[in-house]
Amino acid sequence: MRVCSIVGARPQFIKAAMVSRALVDAGIEEVLIHTGQHYDDNLNRIFFEELRLPPPQIHLGVGSGTHAEQTGLMMIRLEAALRNMKPAPDWVLIYGDTNSTLVGALVASKLKLPLAHVEAGLRSFNRTMPEEINRVVADHLSQLLFAPTPTAVENLRREGITRGVHLTGDVMQEAVWCYARRAQQQVPLTHLTGHAPGQYYLATVHRAENTDNPVRLQGIFEGLGRLELPVILPLHPRTRARLDGSIRIPANVELRKPVGYLAMLTLVQHARAVLTDSGGLQKEAVWLGVPCITLRDETEWIETLEGGWNQLVGADPERIAAAAHRQPTGPAPTLKNGAEAPSQHIVRLLQG
Repeated sequence: MRVCSIVGARPQFIKAAMVSRALVDAGIEEVLIHTGQHYDDNLNRIFFEELRLPPPQIHLGVGSGTHAEQTGLMMIRLEAALRNMKPAPDWVLIYGDTNSTLVGALVASKLKLPLAHVEAGLRSFNRTMPEEINRVVADHLSQLLFAPTPTAVENLRREGITRGVHLTGDVMQEAVWCYARRAQQQVPLTHLTGHAPGQYYLATVHRAENTDNPVRLQGIFEGLGRLELPVILPLHPRTRARLDGSIRIPANVELRKPVGYLAMLTLVQHARAVLTDSGGLQKEAVWLGVPCITLRDETEWIETLEGGWNQLVGADPERIAAAAHRQPTGPAPTLKNGAEAPSQHIVRLLQG
């Protein structure tokens, strides 16, 4: 049996690391294709090294560009790679909601290759988000849909998708449990900052709805500036490109280069709270018992909102500052995975 996994961005590397390990344990050959969507070493190479993810057999080297440029070039190169793959894969495996996900779904479907989607069924119900379009298309083209939560299963049912849907649990939660302790041992907080535990906020901003809108981006930075503690902000390349001098950076915001997965887990575990527009980081914070403030108007991960562990504040400075002073109530919500690890469940379903 041969599975072709398509990855291209940070969260996909994390998910693929868990599934790839389960594929090896099951004796299944995997061909890993990297689209090149994330090419900065701090968003790319370091993840392969830390997660012990095998280097990709095929690298498409697409790089950055507009959505049309990146998606078009990615489709041309991926189609050629899959056409030349002998024997053809039994499954094409895609992850999440990036342009790499969308391209994997479209090309596999055009080539009539069986398609499976890890993290299927997520919905923000905001069609202005590129990620939402990618999710919907990928789900409607897939034959196997691996849903991380009951909510995701219900979202698919409402769209008429019931065949091939399986509640597998979340492989990102599996990764957090696997790497959280290792992160503190290998990348201790003292190697990352001089701030004491609980004496800083951690922030990330990368989604187009925030970075491509100067008013929203300035509102977020103004909100960060109202916080009473330093804010550590590892900058995504897209965000750094938008800081052209027109955006005022508050004195308490410490701009950093992107960090690897283990360093991020360490920073999350010791933060007073996490402020982010990332879907994955919302979950990681809450699972690790750290309050999250989401810099968006909606979330795909509604389970994280329970007990006020995650708060939706958009880009409003007043709401950002107010959320930082509210405390969650009750235990942090967590997924109730079955006896079988999500990655193992996925591999078993791929085997039929």
